[in-house]
Amino acid sequence: MLPPPADPRSAPDLTGPVMMHQHWDDLAFLHWEADPAQVAAHLPPGTRPDLFEGRAYVGLIPFTLRGAGPGRRGPAVPYVGTFLETNVRMYSVDDEGRHGVVFASLDTSRLLAVLGAQALFGLPYRWSAMTRAVRTRGGARELGWTCRTRAGVRSRVAVREGEPFEDDLGVFLTARFGLHVAHLGRTRWVPNEHEPWPLRRAEVLDLDDGLVAAAGFDVQGPPDHVAFARRVTTRFAVPRRIGGELQSPAGR
Repeated sequence: MLPPPADPRSAPDLTGPVMMHQHWDDLAFLHWEADPAQVAAHLPPGTRPDLFEGRAYVGLIPFTLRGAGPGRRGPAVPYVGTFLETNVRMYSVDDEGRHGVVFASLDTSRLLAVLGAQALFGLPYRWSAMTRAVRTRGGARELGWTCRTRAGVRSRVAVREGEPFEDDLGVFLTARFGLHVAHLGRTRWVPNEHEPWPLRRAEVLDLDDGLVAAAGFDVQGPPDHVAFARRVTTRFAVPRRIGGELQSPAGR
């Protein structure tokens, strides 16, 4: 069991080779309370819902992934390394005390990124039509995203960026330094690191989403928590099998 970190916002040091780095830009974090049993049904073996004050959450996060490249500082991969993404995610913890993210769905505008992520990590990426728009009104930025999956599921989100702000729930939902993923018959932990999130308040201007329901979650009403962040740079290390040794990216 890992000891709790002195600062939950700070990532533990990565161990093992760094596979890739990438920048995450202009992220909106929309979260709803969810039934813990419903969340548990979506988690890989060896993990359970990570709860905040007894509550489970499911998130809808649109953003831009930019400049992905190999290793800690390798050159960004042209075209394929930058794309729009909207994901639906849950929060997990394993018996070693690692608090992570489990993705229910990930939609992106780059087909090659979809194929690579599916093959290497078994992540549920889908190739979807996506747009992003930004404008400034009254000194504040307003950002909007749309997503339409090939199955016809649609999502439309718009937020107004606010002032810097941090609360305990926001830290719980965003200070996540790894993924739990089921791939090739095993559960794996994919560790990552990034600087503390520069969280800000956000106001929802428009929300018409079908992705959360399509992922299997029955949430009602407006989000229970909304936040925004401009950018972090993240690095991913080689996956580890839960309770086992380092694995190659292909799981061998």
